[in-house]
Amino acid sequence: MSRIGKKPIPIPKGVTVKVDATGVDVKGPKGQMRQALPPGVVMAVEDGHIQARRERPDDKSLGKFHGLARSLVANAVAGVNDGWKRELDIVGVGYRAEVKGKQVHFALGYSHPVIFDIPAGIEVQVDKQTHVTVTGVDRQLVGQVAANIRSLRKPDPYQQKGVRYMGEVLKKKAGKTGA
Repeated sequence: MSRIGKKPIPIPKGVTVKVDATGVDVKGPKGQMRQALPPGVVMAVEDGHIQARRERPDDKSLGKFHGLARSLVANAVAGVNDGWKRELDIVGVGYRAEVKGKQVHFALGYSHPVIFDIPAGIEVQVDKQTHVTVTGVDRQLVGQVAANIRSLRKPDPYQQKGVRYMGEVLKKKAGKTGA
């Protein structure tokens, strides 16, 4: 059996879980989410925990889906209870961002402002014009939105400018030497 898949998922107070054959509905203080299950894996709620099981325990090929399903449901439970957050820093002279309604306007050194539409279920906050915080219930969506914002101006290894994840360390490359 999968080591990850065997671990039970504790259900925190204030979170309700409904399991059916195709997925798991999770509702909590931060919102609600539906997580689809891969084929061959079933979930059951027992004693305040969610337990993942294979439909056919003797089928070794379901092991990868067993751990995957458990991780996805655990992320959904954590998301509706605490939420997920990804932080980005904007580095560069004149580089900045501001939120206007359901859009984020970036000035990233291009000849035009870059406008990024915020998807449903995601909140974006900008502090001091250079620190962007992406929050939401769905871990995958939060990570994808943060990656999309970073791709607007990837960090330059030569000049160290661009949009980077908070705490990301760039290896500085030396430029050409004019000898």
